Amino acid sequence: MEEVIQPTLEWIQIITLALIQGVTEFLPVSSSGHLILVPQLLNWPDQGLAFDVAVHIGTLAAVVLYFKNDIWLMARDWSGSLVTRQPTSNSRLAWWIIFATIPAVSFGLFLNDGLEETLRNPIIIATTTIGFGVLLWWSDVKGKQVRDEYSLSFKDIMIIGIAQAVALIPGTSRSGITITAALMIGLTREAAARFSFLLSIPIILGAGLIKLKDLMESTHPVQWEAMIGGTIISAISAYIIISLFLKWISSIGMAPFAWYRFALGGLLLWVFLY
Repeated sequence: MEEVIQPTLEWIQIITLALIQGVTEFLPVSSSGHLILVPQLLNWPDQGLAFDVAVHIGTLAAVVLYFKNDIWLMARDWSGSLVTRQPTSNSRLAWWIIFATIPAVSFGLFLNDGLEETLRNPIIIATTTIGFGVLLWWSDVKGKQVRDEYSLSFKDIMIIGIAQAVALIPGTSRSGITITAALMIGLTREAAARFSFLLSIPIILGAGLIKLKDLMESTHPVQWEAMIGGTIISAISAYIIISLFLKWISSIGMAPFAWYRFALGGLLLWVFLY
């Protein structure tokens, strides 16, 4: 196993980056772009993948807490359908989340650590931030927005699942690309966001468990106060953002986030090319 080296972080860096992760994880604006840009602008050392995963675990806690009732209904009906063979809308939704997760898991198994570090290149992140911002805007304008998440077919969830696999490329934005795909196949803005958030749960959980295992087995010292503090701060901020995003998205649309992505991508290119 490759050793995981965690840099020593100051509390101002821990708080700032955890807030950034909590705010940007579920907004379609690329959390990785912010986590690359801010340390560079403030002359901070890279926080490392371990801290990135810690704040992702915080966002996982936030989405599970927010959707706890939906998760309970899906789990209840899914387990019941295994016995009765009688599907419900909630059991089908649970199956769709499972199946839509498979492409990202499959792609992730072939993504080695060297390639992962290469893809964290700021220029790549800037390019994907801008490019997928264009797709987000286009899908919001052209999508029919007449369906909810319970109307999804197997073909639909494979489209969304493949889109989520593409999000392993930093700068794409997992929420951004899955919302984009959902809008393209006709979901409403709120339904697209809800399915995207529910779909994040197994991916964030799996990635967090793998990295946590590596940290536990590492012989290098781990700054556990940074991990715990980052997790708590990102969880609180992410919960607030999920609530506000679902409340306002139907009225404000995706255009503000697309334009923000253009600005962020342009700033990244300016910082790292000039």
